[in-house]
Amino acid sequence: MAGYVGDVAIAYDRDLGPVLFEHYAVDIARRATKGLVRHVLEIAAGTGIVSRQLRNVLPKDALLTAIDISDSMMDVAHTKFLPHEQVTFQIADATALPFDNEAFDAVVCQFGVMFFDKDAGFRQVHRTLRRGGRYLFSVWDSRRYNPFASLTFEVMKQFFPSNPPRFLEDPVSCFEIDPIKETLIRSGFERIAISVQPWEYDILDVSAFARGLVFSPLIEEIRERGGVDPEKIVEVLAEALTREYGSNPTRYPMQAILFEAEKP
Repeated sequence: MAGYVGDVAIAYDRDLGPVLFEHYAVDIARRATKGLVRHVLEIAAGTGIVSRQLRNVLPKDALLTAIDISDSMMDVAHTKFLPHEQVTFQIADATALPFDNEAFDAVVCQFGVMFFDKDAGFRQVHRTLRRGGRYLFSVWDSRRYNPFASLTFEVMKQFFPSNPPRFLEDPVSCFEIDPIKETLIRSGFERIAISVQPWEYDILDVSAFARGLVFSPLIEEIRERGGVDPEKIVEVLAEALTREYGSNPTRYPMQAILFEAEKP
C-alpha cells in the first residue's frame, strides 16, 4: 500500500498486525479456501498477514500469488515464507492486474479496497476470476466502531487543532454497504453475501499499538506540520486508549464488514 515504506512497514506488521489484522486474516483465509481452490490471488497483500494464513490452509500444491504496490511491505512479507512454499510476490496495481483472464479460483483483499478505485479494481477481479470463482474482501466499518481512527483523530486535534493529520480517516471511509454492493453488481458479480464482524482484542502493550498508529503513514503528515515530538503523541494516544478501554489488558473493540461475491 502506498505510504507504507521503510520502517513504517515494519511497525505496521509488528505493532498493528496482531491487534487489527490477524483475527480477520484467519477468517477470510478459511472462507476463501472452501471447495476446490488451486490458484488464489491476494490483492494489497501488504506484509503478508493474510498471505501467511492463506498458505497455511491451502493444499500444498495450490498456488498463491500476492501483490502490493509497496516494495517495503513485500519485503516484510517475504520473511514469513520458506523458499519451497508456493507463494509468488509481485509489485502490481490493483486497477490494472497483470494476469490472464480467468486465471484464479479466488481473489482476496483484506482492508485494501479503500485505497484504490473500486470500479476499476472490481472489473479487474471479475476479469481474472474463473467462472464460479469467488471474490472476498473486507473493509473497516465507520470510525464510530473503530477507535484506531476516531480516537487517534481526537488526539491529533490536541496537537494540531487547525489542521490535524487525517491519514487514518482513509481506512474507515468505505463503510457504506449499498454503494459497494452496487459496484459489485455493475462489475458482473452475483450471489453477494455481506456480514458485519465485530471483534475485541486484549492489548497487552498499548504503547506499542499507539506507536504503530502514529508511525503509520500518519507520521509523514506529523513531520510535515512539525513542532511536535511524535513520541509525545504516542504517549498521549496510549493514555487515551487506556483511559477509554482499561488496562492490563486494554480491551480494544473494532468492527469490519466482509463481502463475498461470485463470478457467474
